[in-house]
Amino acid sequence: MFSLLTIFAGAFVVGLSGAMAPGPVLTVTISETLKRGFKAGPLIVLGHAILEILLLTLIAAGLGPFFQHPVVSMVFLSAGGAVLLWMGGKIIITNKQTTEDALHAKGADSPYGPVWAGIVLSLTNPYWIIWWVTVGMGFVTQSLQFGIIGLLSFYLGHILADLAWYSLVSFSVSAGRRLCPPAVYRGVFIVCGIALVCLGTLFLVKAF
Repeated sequence: MFSLLTIFAGAFVVGLSGAMAPGPVLTVTISETLKRGFKAGPLIVLGHAILEILLLTLIAAGLGPFFQHPVVSMVFLSAGGAVLLWMGGKIIITNKQTTEDALHAKGADSPYGPVWAGIVLSLTNPYWIIWWVTVGMGFVTQSLQFGIIGLLSFYLGHILADLAWYSLVSFSVSAGRRLCPPAVYRGVFIVCGIALVCLGTLFLVKAF
């Protein structure tokens, strides 16, 4: 029997399991935290949350089947792969300068980068769309039985899971920044860049 508490708890647990899975959001959260500090994680989640509430509104309005169309899936895979390749390549190519900026906390004066990163990474990740039109649709269907308050319970449980995990990641990375030599940071950035390139390549292969 579903209740508002069940919807909230279920959304939190499922959302946490998805947030903890390695992916582009995790790698960008790490790289942005090294450059901007702890606030990067919550700001990336903010961008993610803005886009998710818009998508939740569209799905609740009956547009779920549109996102399941093969052509639409191919477009998302292609766009997502291209963006991830660009982001990963940029991290690798500008590795030395990025490391110096991170160690001197450069670029921390503008909070808009991480917010837009959260939006772009979500929008160009086809697996995010797939999750929403499958698992997400199931939760939305149950939540709508309680009206707007049901959808709000689902959304809060889901987004709080993202906020809890990525805040923890940012705190851990930020707290260790003063303890690691520059070589370690360069290694972390390279790993993040390679991971994004691999994910982008995978998306493009699946698209074509």
